[in-house]
Amino acid sequence: MTAARLPKIALEEAYEHPDKVARLLADEAALADVSDNGGVTPEFYRPVQEKLGEFGEVRLGSMAAAGIRHTILSLTAPGVQSVADPAAATAEARRQNDFLAEQVARRPDRYSGFAAIALQEPENAAAELRRAITGLGFKGVLVNGYTNIGDSEHGGYLDEPRYHPFWETLAELDVPLYLHPRPSLPGGLGLYAGHPEMKGATWGFGTETASHTVRLLLSGHFDRFPTTKLILGHLGEGLPALLWRTQHMFEDNPFGRRLGKSLPEYVADNIWITTSGNFSDHALVNAVLTVGADHILFSVDYPYSENAGAADWIERAPISELDRRKIAHGNARALFGVDLG
Repeated sequence: MTAARLPKIALEEAYEHPDKVARLLADEAALADVSDNGGVTPEFYRPVQEKLGEFGEVRLGSMAAAGIRHTILSLTAPGVQSVADPAAATAEARRQNDFLAEQVARRPDRYSGFAAIALQEPENAAAELRRAITGLGFKGVLVNGYTNIGDSEHGGYLDEPRYHPFWETLAELDVPLYLHPRPSLPGGLGLYAGHPEMKGATWGFGTETASHTVRLLLSGHFDRFPTTKLILGHLGEGLPALLWRTQHMFEDNPFGRRLGKSLPEYVADNIWITTSGNFSDHALVNAVLTVGADHILFSVDYPYSENAGAADWIERAPISELDRRKIAHGNARALFGVDLG
C-alpha cells in the first residue's frame, strides 16, 4: 500500500500572462532574447513558457500528484520591475494583479496570489499594494529584485529612502514581501563575460539576491521597519552559509554603521526562507541550524523546477517529522492563514 502524500503549501510558483507566452512561443528571436536575459537556454525555456501560462489540468494535476494542496502564484521574473517607464509599469502591475485575481477566483481552494508592484512610482505602488491585499485578497507581495529606473542600465534597491512609503504600507498591512531574483544590472555582468551560464539561476541569481538582502540588513532597514516579514527562496540564496562571516567582518569593518541587533538576530526575527529549487539535504540542515525550522517553508519554483522532485525530497529529507510537517505546510498556514480544509 502506497503511503499518502504529505500535505504541502508552495509559494514560489510562477506564472506569466498567456498573451505574452503566446507571443514568445511564436517568435523564436524574442524567445532567445528573453532566455539570454534570464541566463537560460531557449531549449530549457520553451517548455517552461508553455507551463507558465497554464492554470488548469497540467498545473493542478502536477500539484495533486505531489501532495501540494495550495499554491501562492506570482508573476515570473523580471516582471514589472523591468518596465522602465513608470506609468506603464504601474498600469502593468494593476493589469497583472487583476488577471491573477481572476485565476485565483476560479480555484480559491488551490490558488492564492502575491501582488506584482511597480516600485517605479513608490506612492502608487503603496496604493496598489493596499488594493491587492484588501480588495483582491492577496497574501503578500513578490518583488523581482531591483527596480529599473528610466532604463535597463539603472535600478533602485529596496533599502533606498524612496521606498519608505511602500514599506510603511507593507508594515501597516502586515503581509510578507518575497524577494525574488533577477540578473544583475548590466554594470555588474562583467564577471560573467564569456560565461552566460553563470548569470542566471546557476549562480548569479543567488549572489544578486543575497547581496540585496545584505543591503537591507546593513542599512538599518529592520530597525526602521521592525515588523518586516521578508521571504527568500532557494534556501536563503546562500546567505545562511555566509551569515557568521558577514557578521564577523562587519564588526571589524562597520564604516560608521550602527545597528540595533546582530545580523543573525535580524534573520531570526524578520526573515523566512523557502526550499524553492534547492532540494539539498546539506543546504536544508544548514538552514535549520541557521534560521530554525519555524522559518522554513516548502516551495518548488514551478515550472522552473518540477513538483514531483521537490515533494519526493522533502518527504525523505533527514529532519524530524515535526520539522517536516512545519516546513511542508504548518509554517505557511500560520504565516498566510491558508486553510487546507
